[in-house]
Amino acid sequence: MVGPVSQGPAGTSDVLVLGGGAAGLSLAYRLVETGVATVTVVEPPDGPARPPERTWCYWDQGDGEGDFDEAVTATWPLLRVHGPDGSPLTVDPAPSRYRMVRSTAFERLVHARLARSPGGRLLRATADAVRDVPEGAEVRCTAPGGRTLTLRSRYVFDSRPLRALPPARTQLLQHFRGWFVRTRADRFDPAVADLMDFRVPQPRHGLAFGYVLPLAPDRALVEYTEFSRTPLTTPAYEAALGHYAREVLRLGEFTVETAEQGVIPMTDARFPRRASAAVFRIGTAGGATRPATGYTFAAVQRQSRAIAAALRDGRGAVPAPHGRRALAMDAVLLRALDTGRIDGPAFFTGLFRRTPTQRLLRFLDGATSLREEWGIGLRTPVGPMLRTALEVPFLPRRPHPAPGTGESPP
Repeated sequence: MVGPVSQGPAGTSDVLVLGGGAAGLSLAYRLVETGVATVTVVEPPDGPARPPERTWCYWDQGDGEGDFDEAVTATWPLLRVHGPDGSPLTVDPAPSRYRMVRSTAFERLVHARLARSPGGRLLRATADAVRDVPEGAEVRCTAPGGRTLTLRSRYVFDSRPLRALPPARTQLLQHFRGWFVRTRADRFDPAVADLMDFRVPQPRHGLAFGYVLPLAPDRALVEYTEFSRTPLTTPAYEAALGHYAREVLRLGEFTVETAEQGVIPMTDARFPRRASAAVFRIGTAGGATRPATGYTFAAVQRQSRAIAAALRDGRGAVPAPHGRRALAMDAVLLRALDTGRIDGPAFFTGLFRRTPTQRLLRFLDGATSLREEWGIGLRTPVGPMLRTALEVPFLPRRPHPAPGTGESPP
């Protein structure tokens, strides 16, 4: 892995960040950039505990994500959705652009920034135990070779996956497998990202779609994604991807250069952001994943900036990554999808057809006004959505099986 490796004696920092994924590294980057706190990032050493390379996507709304330009693999000025009937809809989200970040490039960027900062430190170790102590928190870690380290800080921000998700009224999974393909002939338009292509067989429960991010005329990330209750087996994903690539996209001869696979919870669970007096949860573990879409990266950036501002102002708190109104709407949509009251492909295709693109992107990002949301709601199946909205507050929250981990665009 690229970046400094610190295995020196135990020390102290204002902030300890546990986990080197999108949430942990984004917060560390923000803290060293603003200089509001010294920070130590604790990442697992190389080996099975480190996740494989991942893909994160978001649309740049001009609110600071440009900090990571050198880690962006590709951008697309146009977005496209294919309806269940095969009809395409291409939209221009200007001034926004859809962007891809690969985790290796993002790690390289943030690790280099930590190395240049006198207040930044990267430690390769396994965090074993976290507990409150007077004036902060203490983390016991195991370094490569078995040496035990004890770190102390004023605050700990923990981005590691939860062992079990909180109880929820509804829990679906966004599960996927993607191929990075190279075709023999030029088959892709590098200016257009296909967000949802519903020209695939639909499961009996939930919905499925293809997802295509061109990297060059002959290279792209091609994914098969489902929103449903249970992940597929790898052979089932491979079969679905093969059908999509060959029968729907008609790619002709191609090779698969690498693959990625993951599962993201889509849940209306309440994620506590404070684990103890000095320990906070961030990222997916802290509720940053948008329940109805699975998007996380943009919310992580908002959360990181808000935490940096809170520390600067002397407030030890983690602001909510999504507003209550957005979460309430997501809870209704999840329930409507889970019960089959709405047709998922028709619902999402209709949103893109009937809503101005910039307004829809702001809606998906939780940045619309109540008036705008009311107008969008009137363009959805009003009867089923209203029935579900009246039902949701009375549903009990119950445990659900914990999914595997993974991150990708929807």
